[in-house]
Amino acid sequence: MADTHTAKSVFVDFATSPAQYKHWRLDIDGRVARLSLDVQEDQPLTTGYELKLNSYDLGVDIELHDAVQRLRFEHPEVGAVILTSSKDRVFCAGANIKMLGQSDHGFKVNFCKFTNETRNSMEDASQNSGQAYICAINGSAAGGGYELALACDHILLIDDGSTTVSLPELPLLGVLPGTGGLTRLVDKRGVRHDHADFLCTTSEGIRGHRALEWRLVDQLSTRSAFDQAVSNTASEVAQKSDRPTSGKGIELSPLERKFHADQASYQHVKVNLERALGVAYIMVEAPSEETPINIEGVHALGDKFWPLALARQLDDAILHLRLNENEVGTWVFRTRGNGALVAEYDNLLQEYSSNWLIREITLYLKRVLKRLDVSSRSLVTLIEPGSCFTGTLLELALAADRSYMLDGTFEDDYDSTGLPAMIQLTGMNFGPLPMVNGITRIEGRFLGQPDALAAVMDKTATNLDSQSAHDLGLVTFIPDDIDWEDEVRLALEERASFSPDALTGMEASLRFGGPETIESKIFGRLSAWQNWIFQRPNASGDQGALQLYGTGTKTQFDKGRV
Repeated sequence: MADTHTAKSVFVDFATSPAQYKHWRLDIDGRVARLSLDVQEDQPLTTGYELKLNSYDLGVDIELHDAVQRLRFEHPEVGAVILTSSKDRVFCAGANIKMLGQSDHGFKVNFCKFTNETRNSMEDASQNSGQAYICAINGSAAGGGYELALACDHILLIDDGSTTVSLPELPLLGVLPGTGGLTRLVDKRGVRHDHADFLCTTSEGIRGHRALEWRLVDQLSTRSAFDQAVSNTASEVAQKSDRPTSGKGIELSPLERKFHADQASYQHVKVNLERALGVAYIMVEAPSEETPINIEGVHALGDKFWPLALARQLDDAILHLRLNENEVGTWVFRTRGNGALVAEYDNLLQEYSSNWLIREITLYLKRVLKRLDVSSRSLVTLIEPGSCFTGTLLELALAADRSYMLDGTFEDDYDSTGLPAMIQLTGMNFGPLPMVNGITRIEGRFLGQPDALAAVMDKTATNLDSQSAHDLGLVTFIPDDIDWEDEVRLALEERASFSPDALTGMEASLRFGGPETIESKIFGRLSAWQNWIFQRPNASGDQGALQLYGTGTKTQFDKGRV
């Protein structure tokens, strides 16, 4: 039997750098960057498959995610990014099918979730950072390959009579496109329903003028004129960017972290696992240094600037827990440190919000919190004396499925200041850090309750004790010292006793009340439809399409509709 991907069989490390890339090449030419895909067949993340035809696995996408991040922080001068292939007449065949076929369910779902997040970050760069993506399809783009193109702002296709775009997952594999392709077709590109239906039910793909007519691509070019057409388009787009032409970027240095059997440690984030209960206790620490006095000080600190350092460390911790600790189903967040310092950092982020680096840091914090929101884990927050759930860090409590705030102090806590727990709102809670549905966590909490929302906004920059926080609707429960330990313990034990599948469905349904966006649709459909389809025998059974693909044996689908 082929190797099976599980969190136990392969440790996934999300840290990399351009010097370590195996599958991507990043080149910078003034205002234009070029990301070229050249997947090495013999360099998969694990054993059991080859990455033929520029197909990708998680290792390939980890490099792409890193490149997208570095382009935003290290290259402020870049206003347009060309995404293309280094291989002749092959753009990208999408996710490697043998990899998917031998992977367990959890790995497949988390693989799709990560690839979605990476493509969403490309769109975020374009929408909010002035760094647009131009996709140059210089060979056939199938499945995830075409989905990669769909995440770009402008798609150029070689018109040579043979190069096609396709989404063949349904007819060939019995699954759906896993990286937002269906949603982007109709919601982003405005492809007609009937045209999208035909595209998604044919394995041959669509080429040339029909692809252009159906809005599947934006521009055609002959092979001989293709490179020039791509360069011209990228140059035009880059000229419209508001990114600084002479800005100096900051280097994203390697993360300092340590992994042990039941621990993961970063400078500002500490993770401790209680495996018997399936709980990860995540401690997030406030800054210890005063805020820089000006924007020059922020640039001088670079990736050591606390909000950016925190974003990088928390992001890595979330990804580590999602992929490598899939049986740890509950994440419990705590904080410690000086809440007043957190507020000062928040104020600085807002004061200099027009600066390109501050903008990128804020957007990164937003993406990290979104990644937390869509993680299929139960989220619990404990607010205790010594906590600093202020502003940006308060978002951890607002994101939680349930929060507990101690009423008073711990009687036997001789090391504390004797002060009760407090929380504080800042301007960062009211706009800069929205969820995937485009509204803030505060707005999501008080849907249809304008008076409640106004009451909370009136308390911005005010220290709120447990009773005030509870009365305003900002925390779930406020046990006292006598009840605290038992209430928290029983809540965690109860969570551990429930079906993880049911919890995932419930949490995904409850977290995002209010409007829908392309992003919320993509994640919602991934959690519901693709998650379900991946478990069905027609796709993943012994005789399912994912197992039989490439063998020459035709899948005999169970024809029952359910």
